Amino acid sequence: MSETEQNQEVETEIDEAVESAGSETADATESEEVTLETQLAEAQAKADDNWDQLMRVRAEMENIRRRSERELANAHKYALEKFAVELLPVIDSMEMGVAAAMDENADVSKLREGTEMTLKMFEIAIEKFGIKSVHPHGEAFNPEHHQAMTMIDSPEHEPNTIIDVMQKGYLLNERLVRPAMVVVSSAKSGKGADSDEKE
Repeated sequence: MSETEQNQEVETEIDEAVESAGSETADATESEEVTLETQLAEAQAKADDNWDQLMRVRAEMENIRRRSERELANAHKYALEKFAVELLPVIDSMEMGVAAAMDENADVSKLREGTEMTLKMFEIAIEKFGIKSVHPHGEAFNPEHHQAMTMIDSPEHEPNTIIDVMQKGYLLNERLVRPAMVVVSSAKSGKGADSDEKE
């Protein structure tokens, strides 16, 4: 074989090897492109799914917020509904008492009895909602719950004792709403009594 033929054969082999390598590279590139496209499609599908979930959660949160606002508005608007329902029988009783008092032959003792029953109904109704009266007759004066209207010398009572209640006070769940207006025995009365006994 001549040198030229050998060179041509080598060139042919080189060309074939280059072609073979080129086709393998092309196949590898195509395979990589398919893999990348598949991965991109999967990533896009996941992103779309996450976006849908986010939109659903946001819509649900918006619905919860609106429902909470509506419930809060209703709670403020109708907060006294139970209290009002408890007071309605008291109003009915008072109306019946007024109607009975308008009768020419009204019996005062029965009207008094009906008024006392109505007052008792009212006290029971407000106690259900934590409102209690403060009627401290005979108790020691407490400036946190009582308002002294006057002080009187009273030999029969210890100093700073409530000897009369001019107006009851009220607590709402143990918090003072209105102090009781009271008359208190003065400290002089106790000292005066002690000094008289010693003499």
